[in-house]
Amino acid sequence: MKIQIKKSTILIGLLLIVGFILPRFAGEYYIHISVLVLFYAYMAVSWNILGGYAGQHSLGHALFMGIGAYTSTYLFTVIGLTPWIGMWLGGAFAGVIGGFVGYLCFRYGVKGPYFALVTIALAEAAVYIVTNIPSIGGAQGLEVAWTGNAPQLMQFDGKSGYYYMILVMTIIAVWLSSWLIKRRFGYQLLSIRENEDAAEALGVNTLRLKIQATVISAVMTALGGTFFAQYFTYINPRAVFGEGPSVQILLFAIIGGIGTVWGPVVGALVLIPIAELSRGWLGGTFAGAQILLYGTVLVLTMLFMPNGILGLYHKFLGKFQNRQSDGGKSEAL
Repeated sequence: MKIQIKKSTILIGLLLIVGFILPRFAGEYYIHISVLVLFYAYMAVSWNILGGYAGQHSLGHALFMGIGAYTSTYLFTVIGLTPWIGMWLGGAFAGVIGGFVGYLCFRYGVKGPYFALVTIALAEAAVYIVTNIPSIGGAQGLEVAWTGNAPQLMQFDGKSGYYYMILVMTIIAVWLSSWLIKRRFGYQLLSIRENEDAAEALGVNTLRLKIQATVISAVMTALGGTFFAQYFTYINPRAVFGEGPSVQILLFAIIGGIGTVWGPVVGALVLIPIAELSRGWLGGTFAGAQILLYGTVLVLTMLFMPNGILGLYHKFLGKFQNRQSDGGKSEAL
């Protein structure tokens, strides 16, 4: 009996091998870029469960990122609780907030652009609330005390440790995203995205499913917030609750291919190196050049690839397969 191995499985295996051996050959700067790619890929995958699969486009997902970052950092700074535990407490807190926000919004029919506006407002409100609480750093934020190479405290000497950590987190997130979309839960989320009224008519509990998607997405995003705090060792309200992280998180999913498993990863893999390398090469000579280049790529992608990079790939792949099948029919005739 022959064992058939899909090309996608081989590709994923090769990417994992390259990913695990990369730090042995790359310098600290390129490891840093790789960390950013994986981090934003992870965050975009987390957002994609709610925004891509369920079609509920949150524009304030930094709310959950900030909750995770501040919860673990505060517990570590004040009582010395390891972030390995604090990240799960932050995830639980974000899940509760996400469930509450989801219930209020979806129970009373807030969806589409109105849901997006509500999430923006909540994230912005969090910025001002946290800014005015001196016990958690206020406007100055919180600094993560450096204790040296202490893996038990989620602190590593060099960037390789952080790289492997976010690599594992991203692999788990992609696997979970792939697993969910192949289950009844995932198919029901897609039905809500395509036509919520029709889904309800067929007996789908849209309220419960959207709340569940919000909770899952919030917990995952909060875990990423803890990683952000530990990697950069400093957070402030605008850096983790502000509009910047919220927009970046969803843009990578949209550019790569919203509602797909690998779209968020592809989006981060393409855009982060462009932004970071252009900042390093052009930032000192042409102030703001990297922002212009980054914006140009975004505009071109939205104009010529409305379904994202993966959408364009599947479009050309479908045309190629159709040509092959037509050629085979002609030869048979």
